[in-house]
Amino acid sequence: MLDERPEAEESEGERGKKLKRKIYERELRKLQVGLCHLQEAVRQSGERVIVVFEGRDAAGKGGTIKAITERVSPRVFRVVALPAPSDREKSQMFLQRYIAHFPAAGEIVIFDRSWYNRAGVEHVMGFCSKAEYRRFLELCPRIEHFIVDGGIRLIKFWLEVGKPEQKRRFEARIADPLRHWKLSPMDLESYGRWYDFSRARDAMLAATDTEEAPWHIVRSDDKRRARLNCIAHLLHLIPHKAVKREAVSLPKRDRDRAYDDALRHRRFVPELY
Repeated sequence: MLDERPEAEESEGERGKKLKRKIYERELRKLQVGLCHLQEAVRQSGERVIVVFEGRDAAGKGGTIKAITERVSPRVFRVVALPAPSDREKSQMFLQRYIAHFPAAGEIVIFDRSWYNRAGVEHVMGFCSKAEYRRFLELCPRIEHFIVDGGIRLIKFWLEVGKPEQKRRFEARIADPLRHWKLSPMDLESYGRWYDFSRARDAMLAATDTEEAPWHIVRSDDKRRARLNCIAHLLHLIPHKAVKREAVSLPKRDRDRAYDDALRHRRFVPELY
């Protein structure tokens, strides 16, 4: 198994500060190379992997998922971010719409929010009954047992952001027109219910943090550190070796069928930049 964990290069005092961009980009590249090795190993072995990302609003789930997936193939790393259930889906078995997206051989499926919506936002906001909530907490570990027993590797990350940092991120979304789309009425409602969500988190962890499908908590007040720590731990959790690739050289272009292919007299986009 590859050890993708970066060497300790910072002092204890430096670790308490925001990670510098230069260090972040250097370490991220190393880890993304590791993800490419992991991708090839999973594709060749036919392993099936589910990675669940949960956490409070503005905890950094989207940025972490982007850092994982931006250099790998979407045919191996698939991201699933389901919208609110339709009326038809509301009448189905609760996990049914998630199961439809489970991985086939050689796939890693990343759930940006998951069936744990029921233990979080649905419970706190009253979108499900208390009986449905209690039944979920009771049945979820059993269902995850069958998922793991069926040969799927299930990895669950919870991104934990503190109150001051979450406040700062929400204020940044309000001030920046490029981030307005990230701020929904539900986000504002959840912001005011911090302790309700804390209690829901605690109950969820108590019921579903099992040996075969444990929760891995990522401190995310510093987004850069959170992304690096999460990717490094993901690589550590999935045993793999770097797959050797044969040396590749570009073939010569066939000149026998050459012609003037410069797209003359076609409509090109104005070059404003």
